[in-house]
Amino acid sequence: MGKKDKNKKKISGTVKTALKTEKKLSAKQKKELAALGEDNIEDIVAQIEKEESRKRHVIEKVVAPPSRRINFTLTAHPLKDELIMLGGEFHDGRTTCVYGDMFIYNLNKNEWMIIKAPGAPPPRCGHQAIMTTTNKGELWVFGGEFSSPSESQFYHYKDLWVYRYAEKKWEKILSPGGPSARSGHRMALIKKQLVIFGGFHDNLRDYKYYNDVHIFNLDTYVWHKIELSGIPPLPRSGCIILPTPENKLLIYGGYSKERIKKDVDKGCIHNDMFLMSPEKNDQTGLKWKWVPVKQSGIKMSPRCSSTATLVQSNMAYLFGGVFDEEDNEEELHGTFYNDLVALDLDKFQWYTVTLHGKKDETARRRRRKPKEEDGGENDIENKDDSSDETQESPSVPMESTITDSDGIFTVTIGPTPISISDKKESIHKNVFVPCPRINPGLAIKHSILYLYGGMFEDGDRQYTLSDFYSLDCHKLDEWRTILKDDLSSQTWYDSSDSSSNSEHSDDSDEDEDNSENEQMDVDEN
Repeated sequence: MGKKDKNKKKISGTVKTALKTEKKLSAKQKKELAALGEDNIEDIVAQIEKEESRKRHVIEKVVAPPSRRINFTLTAHPLKDELIMLGGEFHDGRTTCVYGDMFIYNLNKNEWMIIKAPGAPPPRCGHQAIMTTTNKGELWVFGGEFSSPSESQFYHYKDLWVYRYAEKKWEKILSPGGPSARSGHRMALIKKQLVIFGGFHDNLRDYKYYNDVHIFNLDTYVWHKIELSGIPPLPRSGCIILPTPENKLLIYGGYSKERIKKDVDKGCIHNDMFLMSPEKNDQTGLKWKWVPVKQSGIKMSPRCSSTATLVQSNMAYLFGGVFDEEDNEEELHGTFYNDLVALDLDKFQWYTVTLHGKKDETARRRRRKPKEEDGGENDIENKDDSSDETQESPSVPMESTITDSDGIFTVTIGPTPISISDKKESIHKNVFVPCPRINPGLAIKHSILYLYGGMFEDGDRQYTLSDFYSLDCHKLDEWRTILKDDLSSQTWYDSSDSSSNSEHSDDSDEDEDNSENEQMDVDEN
């Protein structure tokens, strides 16, 4: 008999049991996938990436606006009057489609163009993207997830990509030591460094939330995992991360869940705030500490899945979000928000952004009699009510229920800024605000805030949006509608739909398919 390998590590009974369980689950999943007619999702992703790497031609084509989607990225080009949209997902109650398309929106032409460049990353949602000014503009993308149409499989990415505008080409950055696979994380740019925080990984059998920090150096192309001093935020995904004028990073809110018993999870919406601050006298850029932050200003109602962007170096705007209340162990009731809130990054102070609306030219004017010392002349001066010295009281949050103009849904919305005045008449018309939603695209260019898409729920039904708005951050008068959404064109399949309906989804969702065909059926040659 040969000698036993003394260096061979012994496997504990617990590990053996876990491996056997994983093997059984994998075998079971293969049978389920075979019944669904689905391939293994890892093989699908690998095949997509392989096919993309073979492409050699750049295709640019003016198309209709992007289809309904959520969990995509919308990024302003730092050197051009353009917005870049990448990826996202759409769910109709029965199947899920994850997109890998990239669109360019020309602000001056009000025109969308789809870009198909060689070596593009596989489809994804829940990823992060950041634009830099290097080489006439580079788009950096990390992580995200891909799911099968039935959502019986999920694949989380841990890849890093860069799209170089000058070359019109994608490149996958193969640098070791990066974050583990995840989605729902957040990424920010600080001094030529990409900083990644948090996120989650869920394979339907188990899940994990993260609070680790990783930095990628854009000069050396090297990853560093950062061990910060101080008490860290709890693990979370979907939080807000913003760079401050002092090159610190602010972390706010987010979501996580924990298992309280078998097949029962409890969600937690975080509303705390932290600063990721560099250590004094550190020249490496790799020594940081966690500092808890005391918030001031208006009291923010707890929420997650909001979107935020810098509008100035020391000011950020936040839109939307949801607060889920558990009616029981299996059902949630969500309150969706459409308020616009500002955060002062110097004072860590929250403000309600009150829109003034456009002046109502039909407002009643009052007449002022001439003073006696004017000699009794008959001149009459018209004076607008806006010249009254009566001051408006501060904006207050109000809870209300609204019905969309399409008349097909009713949702509960959270605090919306409404100015309360002592005047009997207002000189401003009602101010339009986009409907409540989570995870929309939010970007700013030339002090104009742009808002695209997102999703909200009404009972068991989800409405994924494709509307598009802009707001002048100097005037703050009202949201301008660039693209209106017709929610009646969206088909939703609930659990009561028969299998025969499933076989004819293309016919019943014709409007959605036509939109996709206009965008995606581009000649690959």
